[in-house]
Amino acid sequence: MKPLRTRSHNRLPINALLFFSLLLAGQMAFAQQSVLDKKVSLHFKQTSLSAILESIEKQTGASFSYSADQLDTRKKYSIEAESKALSTVLEELLGNAARGMKVRGEQIMIQPLTKTGRGSVKGKVQTPDGKPVEFANVLVKGTGKGAQTDENGHFIINDIPEGEHSLLVQHLGFTSADQPFTVQTGEQTALPPVTVQEGDKNLNEVVVSAGRVRESLNSVPASIAVLKAKEIQEQATINNSIAAILGNTIPGLGMPNNKATNTGQTLRGRSLLVLVDGIPQSTPLMNGNRDIRSIDPAVLERIEVVKGATAIYGNGAGGGLINYITRKPTENKAIGGITQLGTHGNVFHMADTPGYRISQMLQGKINKFSYVVSGLLDRTGVYKDGEGEVISTSNGLGETRLYNAYTKLFYDFNANNELEFAFNLFSSRQYTKYVNKPGVYGETPTIAVPGVSPGEAEGTPFNYNLSLRYQRRELWGKTSMDVTAYVNGFESMNAYTASTTGWYGPGQTQITSRKKGLRANFYTPFNVNPSFGGGVTYGIDILGDVTNQVLTDGRVYVPDMNMTSIAPYAQVKLEILKDLTLKTGARFENIGIDVKDYSTLAKGPNGEGAVAVKGGKLDYKALNMNAGLRYSKYSLFNPFFNFSQAFGISELGRILRSATTNTIANLNTKPIIVNNYEAGFSSQYKFVQFTAAYFVSTSKLGADMVTVNGVMTPLRLPEEIKGYEFTLDFQPMDNLSFGGSYSYVEGKADQNDNGNFDDAEDRYLTGARITPPKATAFVKYQPTDKLNLNLFWVYSGNRKRFDKQANGKYGNGEGPVDAYDLFNLNASYEFSKHIRAAVGIENLFNKTYFNTVNLFSGQDLEYTRGNGARFSLNLYYNF
Repeated sequence: MKPLRTRSHNRLPINALLFFSLLLAGQMAFAQQSVLDKKVSLHFKQTSLSAILESIEKQTGASFSYSADQLDTRKKYSIEAESKALSTVLEELLGNAARGMKVRGEQIMIQPLTKTGRGSVKGKVQTPDGKPVEFANVLVKGTGKGAQTDENGHFIINDIPEGEHSLLVQHLGFTSADQPFTVQTGEQTALPPVTVQEGDKNLNEVVVSAGRVRESLNSVPASIAVLKAKEIQEQATINNSIAAILGNTIPGLGMPNNKATNTGQTLRGRSLLVLVDGIPQSTPLMNGNRDIRSIDPAVLERIEVVKGATAIYGNGAGGGLINYITRKPTENKAIGGITQLGTHGNVFHMADTPGYRISQMLQGKINKFSYVVSGLLDRTGVYKDGEGEVISTSNGLGETRLYNAYTKLFYDFNANNELEFAFNLFSSRQYTKYVNKPGVYGETPTIAVPGVSPGEAEGTPFNYNLSLRYQRRELWGKTSMDVTAYVNGFESMNAYTASTTGWYGPGQTQITSRKKGLRANFYTPFNVNPSFGGGVTYGIDILGDVTNQVLTDGRVYVPDMNMTSIAPYAQVKLEILKDLTLKTGARFENIGIDVKDYSTLAKGPNGEGAVAVKGGKLDYKALNMNAGLRYSKYSLFNPFFNFSQAFGISELGRILRSATTNTIANLNTKPIIVNNYEAGFSSQYKFVQFTAAYFVSTSKLGADMVTVNGVMTPLRLPEEIKGYEFTLDFQPMDNLSFGGSYSYVEGKADQNDNGNFDDAEDRYLTGARITPPKATAFVKYQPTDKLNLNLFWVYSGNRKRFDKQANGKYGNGEGPVDAYDLFNLNASYEFSKHIRAAVGIENLFNKTYFNTVNLFSGQDLEYTRGNGARFSLNLYYNF
């Protein structure tokens, strides 16, 4: 795809686009409805059916026709319905009699209720704490009749023979449950809630990130990893950096690097898109590698990782996406909460390492209003390696001050309308009393010694999200609407450098990004017959993003890149013969980027080496497709196949700042279109679960960062990346589980551009892109109801693909990587219903090692060791 470059087109201002989209959504809400789609509100207790029907006629203009000897209108009913579709109300009110309704214009004819010897049953499936269980399979034994629970855990099964029956509830990762019940002819039996116990692992987990609607993981034709609140909390006790939590647990994601940046943490060898509740956090125009660590894990309810190119979310998801889903209120009382007090430091070399962590979370519900509010402060001491040396402070996590403020407010107008306001502010900066003492790569490590650090405090001064979300169910028919307007602000401060090849003299850069956007998402389910149904997800994303990179002394390294993106999309999900799921869809990218005239930074005194560049407008248009198939009839073998594309304007900032021509029209600013092909399966047999996937990811252009004449430059060559992943989990007893994972990825660039990636001239992708083989393992044991013990193991393998350059040194990203492994421990004890203590130890055996990023960098200053043994002790009070 060739970008069009013109300066004569004026784009519609982003604010006008947002207003237009909201207005369009509002107009759609008042589209013409059939009589059964009209909304009614009913509030009756023990009232005759005739009076209720009369009220419906007044509200809708409808008229009912029925036979008095076939429908007992004197029978009294109680019903509470606020702005519900008439079809839903009549099903609830009339039960099986509603199945015989016919509609002619505004007339609703209720057919005679014949005595067929059959009835129905309805109920709800929930967890012990009352939370609904979605997508559970509910079967009436011996009849072949069944249903799947909806998002509220409810189900209805019709056409059940009269008599005694037994209901079987099954859900992967949950215990099964049986419930006896009796069906009477023409009646609907209402069951008490059926309770099932939840396990640690769940192949039928409910996810929202794969298709922007809630769906069962077991039916999605893609590789998705989910970390739930319990797993996040276990890992956070060991290391509360979200980048470390993900790196130690997710197959295919790069290893954690013990830094405030996430350099080297690609997903399957490509860039990833980070979202918070669906709001983009990444800055793909100028990647500062700080997007993964942009929120504290204390405010997260779950994390969903979608692997492989993802078309439905837009720019930057070449390797997939990470969606942080924040907490929602769980307490059904006016106020409740969690108080946390903690301390952490080095186990064997304590001096200057202790820090503390304080957080307070409040939540509650008052009538239709509910809320979650939290604040957190975390301060760390210095970080030391296994031998007690202070670790390099460059982009480090030692001596940081971290703050996270979070608010989420809900107002439920009724069962179908909800308004949500959310705000999160994350800040993490390093205020150090140390300076680096450079080592020699491959010989002596870089360490930190006492001294005054020049420049401003490194880190993320702020990353904030402010959003307003409106959800409406049954907008028209069964269609639901989800509209979010948001703003995001991000700023990162990089390390001070005394000299560099990027500019003349000392300096310190910062990346700033300001986003505002709107996401309008609609979902319309359909059901042709019991064996064929599905749904359509469709909508539009509108985004304005202004990103730049400047030096703190005022010099401009990367000029403002003013991007406007308007992207409609649609996804169709077909459920064929109940067990075969086909998903296909497309997203049309329509992006314009304005860049004003600018000059590259001088490389010497008196402006030496600076290039004046004429700006302009870059236009990109692309249609990205996806298609996938999953067969889920058998839990023993649940295969899927998937093809997906992703669009990326990756590293545009680096291309602009390294320009050697005098106009951007002559720069290679073409986008990266990724094609991802994947096949895999999941399997469950009794207490054993296994997943496997193999993938191939190709692109005609790449953006691997390589060293050219001492300057980091994107390499625009065709790329091919291949890999595979396995996970295995056992739970032989309720109080014991263990398992692990293995992932492998490798990639090459087609240096001679002949379509073959195995020629001698072709080059491997650098360590910043390709992570070494990774393995993980865990054992979780609960000897008593109050005590939990968890042991984790993580292994990073070798990767040695490059030779030294002519100067006798390795290029940036080309250093040889040696293998290492670590053991981490987590334990918790509940003293009472309200008080719990947890302890975590990172690097349990105090191993001295080098992280992968410190090795593949090939640079003296980056050659620093990883953490020695660190402890974290936390006390929690729930009220």
